[in-house]
Amino acid sequence: MPRTPARRGLLTRALLSLAVLAAATYLLLTTAPRLGLDLRGGTQIVLETHDSPTVEANAESTDRAIEVLRRRVDALGVTEPTLARSGDNRIIIELPDVRDPAEAVEVIGRTAALSFHPVVGIAGPEQQPAEGQRIVADEAGQRLLLGPAALSGDGVEDAQAARDPQGAGWTVGVEFRDSRAWEGLTAEAACAPPGDPARRVAIVLDDEVISSPQVDPSVSCGVGILGGGTSITGQFSQAEAADLALLITAGALPVPVEVIEQRTVGPTLGAEAIDASAEAAIIGLILIALFLIVVYRLAGFVAVVALAGYAGVSYAALLGIGATLTLPGLAGFVLAIGMAVDATVLAFERAREEYDGSLPKAGERGFRGALSAIVDSNVTTLLAAGLLFWLASGPVRGFGVTLTIGVLASMFTCLVLTRMLLDLALRSPLGRPALSGLAHQGRVRRWVERRDDGFLARPGRWIAGSVVAVTLALAGLVFVGPNLGVEFTGGRLLEYETGAPADLGEVRDAVADAGFPRAVVQASGDDAVSVRTEPASDEETDRIRDAVAAVAGGAEEVRDEQIGPSLGAELRTKALVALGLAVLAQLIYLAVRFDWRLGLATVAALAQDVLLVLGIFTWLGKTMDGVFLAALLTVIGYSVNDSVVVFDRVRELRGKRRRDPFHRVAGAAVLQTLPRTVNTGIGVLFVLGALLVLGDGSLADFALALLLGLLVGTVSTVVAASPVAILLDRKWPGAGRRRTPAPRPSREDSGAVV
Repeated sequence: MPRTPARRGLLTRALLSLAVLAAATYLLLTTAPRLGLDLRGGTQIVLETHDSPTVEANAESTDRAIEVLRRRVDALGVTEPTLARSGDNRIIIELPDVRDPAEAVEVIGRTAALSFHPVVGIAGPEQQPAEGQRIVADEAGQRLLLGPAALSGDGVEDAQAARDPQGAGWTVGVEFRDSRAWEGLTAEAACAPPGDPARRVAIVLDDEVISSPQVDPSVSCGVGILGGGTSITGQFSQAEAADLALLITAGALPVPVEVIEQRTVGPTLGAEAIDASAEAAIIGLILIALFLIVVYRLAGFVAVVALAGYAGVSYAALLGIGATLTLPGLAGFVLAIGMAVDATVLAFERAREEYDGSLPKAGERGFRGALSAIVDSNVTTLLAAGLLFWLASGPVRGFGVTLTIGVLASMFTCLVLTRMLLDLALRSPLGRPALSGLAHQGRVRRWVERRDDGFLARPGRWIAGSVVAVTLALAGLVFVGPNLGVEFTGGRLLEYETGAPADLGEVRDAVADAGFPRAVVQASGDDAVSVRTEPASDEETDRIRDAVAAVAGGAEEVRDEQIGPSLGAELRTKALVALGLAVLAQLIYLAVRFDWRLGLATVAALAQDVLLVLGIFTWLGKTMDGVFLAALLTVIGYSVNDSVVVFDRVRELRGKRRRDPFHRVAGAAVLQTLPRTVNTGIGVLFVLGALLVLGDGSLADFALALLLGLLVGTVSTVVAASPVAILLDRKWPGAGRRRTPAPRPSREDSGAVV
């Protein structure tokens, strides 16, 4: 018997599902996850290269600088360090398990080229150097007048620390590639009498004399030290000799660099984030599974099995591409589990509408009819995720990757895996109307059928409510002002575990008495406080920690973030550009996919949602940091997602109800898609609620922002998007109409959107 198209499609989906699940299983069993520093603990340092008088700071010179820095990092003995170029002139260095970055920054951050200079003499207090000379303080703070460099760091072959054979200390042995330059420098210095400053040779790095040894008295004037090597003595300890050898060997950077960002996270904080995310995922999955089974019965059980497959496929995909799991990435992964329910609910609700006695046909029509809305809503989310990956950096960029993988995996799960499993289940002995979950109307749909679809006849009233809400949000932004994180302002963010709840007023007073009256002190979870202040040195942060410990009974540092003001300004600009491009991208896509009226109405609702979330966070005094930006862009995707589902139904109904006024078509579309909106919202609510309850600090704020976005995004479709579309249609009729007349679908194809 020849295979029918339906059976061929089922076989194709079964084979594809088997192949994907097999590959995912292999990756899960053979690949270990790669954790970001915010989860495993460690330090991240971001350097920016600058032009030198002779070398331009571009991709090539930055790559050469990375190789020099790699030797420095390797010498620190850090396990699995990572160095990578970001753009043309930035270097990201990750040092796992390094939680005291002072030494790392001291060694890595040495920026200028290494050079060897003759010492002309001791500089007076008011003395100015002649042309070609420079004045630099030596190791003891004495001002030395130095002559032009006789040898650069490029001429150093090697430097090693060794025990002093004639004493109890350590020495540094240096080998040169060009022995003649060194011989000439020491030959000139040897002509000065012992004890004279001119008998010294200054080794300068980053405008600082790291060593100024005196030429040994045994060296003859005009002859110098022969053999291309020398030994620097000075009663060094082993650590001092090793550091000096490291700086001499790896000190020659082709271009100067500047530390513009530094982040340190303790492993305790990362472990808590992993535990909270894992618990939220488990609790969310259990609640979603129970909800789906109660509402959709057999179809709900199929969706739960497919959802488990989705979790495995999306996580395996992250392992397969070598993505680094970060705190926002984990939150994005948990969020994507809730979002994966959306496509399945869309298909199930459409199948309920299409049921006419045949369950397999209802399931098939449900997926075909929901295809357009599924694709459009997921594309809008992908646009937001793509902007995150393109414009953001660090953990927020990781969130964009995770969200992208989650969206693609959810589309595969719904359109291939769930569809295949549901088809098999509905054709099995269990596929009876009473058990299927698709042969009856849910409570929400029965309620909807009793409602009048003319409730949007006066769109101005709905828009007035939106205007009031947006005005209140703008008042917060103007009169209270957003509480921007250090990513956008520059400065230093310190977080301490206090072991017990601390009195924030006492902590603020103590930090102010320590010399930081403008510092922002906030609670970060139950037993932790965060202090955000202007750029501060390590000595100043020690004073802050001592002040917190004095009034809180202890202060264990779990996070230290330092952002330069130039980087903060750049990130602020990127955030605004990301928001602007997100709005523009959504408008263009929707204008092409639907028409400009519905696209403009969607963007109006989107703008309202963004302003409301910003305003509520401002009134609550919550910090708007990089993680909040990730949440805000996700809100954009979700807001457009909800409007797209409604307007997709508008487009379909407009073709069937040509004589009805547009406000009734829009009202009917809102009501008909309401069951999907409620069921999807509950699924996402389970996950975000678990994150909000179980998470602390940034994780809880992330969940709060998304919960607010979920609520305002759902409401805005009714109070903003649909009313604006109605007003635009009254001014310029034609909203939602197809560009070319479409043939009326047959019953077999009913619900398909072409």
